[in-house]
Amino acid sequence: MKDIVLIGAGGHAASCIDVIEAEGRFRIVGLVGTESELHQRVCGYEVIATDGELRRLAGEYRFALITVGHIESVQTRVRMYEAALQAGFELPVVVSPKAHVSAHARIGAGTIVMFGALVNANARVGVNCIINSRALVEHGAEVGAHCHVATGAILNGDLRVGPTSFVGSGSVTKQGVAIGTGCVVGVGSVVRHDLADGVTYWGPGCNG
Repeated sequence: MKDIVLIGAGGHAASCIDVIEAEGRFRIVGLVGTESELHQRVCGYEVIATDGELRRLAGEYRFALITVGHIESVQTRVRMYEAALQAGFELPVVVSPKAHVSAHARIGAGTIVMFGALVNANARVGVNCIINSRALVEHGAEVGAHCHVATGAILNGDLRVGPTSFVGSGSVTKQGVAIGTGCVVGVGSVVRHDLADGVTYWGPGCNG
């Protein structure tokens, strides 16, 4: 097993820990958090450093994963990803053994695919994404960098999602639509038409 540092010590970190433990490729050596979180534990793992110590940690450990969530804002997650790369970390792809990623799909560095998620043939997922539990990324769909496809969301075939976008839990997208950069699709929405960059969309539900 290879050592890995987790950057972020909140609720999303706990979910990531479950996936990493189940996958069995990495040994978690500790987490990076805020000053107030130092020496606290998340699922038994200690917060051992703050983000000012990333370069030191990268001198000791090769791998890191960004375990900051992305709901209200993606900026912290993007900033930590860039800081980890600058410090010299390698960010692996982490896939739950209870997820399915097609051999014909492409997943970017630092992305985590969580329990029950499906990424089908010819789908492309960018760097530092969260494909959350039971989400579906269908054939030919493209998800840009730093996106979060939340629990149970359905991205149908040949769809495009721009970088830094958030697709809320239980959302459904029509095949072939384009969602712009920095969009937020609200929980349970049905996206039938293209969304321009920066749009926050609370569309009608499945019965709307």
